[in-house]
Amino acid sequence: MLREITEDEFYEDIREGLVLADFYSPTCGPCKMLSFVLEDVDKACKDRAEIVKINVDENERLAEKYGIIAYPTMILLKNGEELKRVIGLQQKPAILKMIEEA
Repeated sequence: MLREITEDEFYEDIREGLVLADFYSPTCGPCKMLSFVLEDVDKACKDRAEIVKINVDENERLAEKYGIIAYPTMILLKNGEELKRVIGLQQKPAILKMIEEA
């Protein structure tokens, strides 16, 4: 199961390693579909990257800081630095490729 985190936890989690942050809204249909995809991605790359979910409705300041204007938005971070950002529903192969290229 993917871990949902708060703004405070986010800054702690992204300090080291590779993190894929899924910024989502609970009322967003594509966000719900992406959750299933990310569950599969998480199983496939457990050792390479951590996947976390951030509810933008509950973490508005964080969403604003990262300029999240559409959902879902995924940001791949390495040691706190943004490497890549994708918006919208993505499929497992595309997400795995993004992680592998990092």
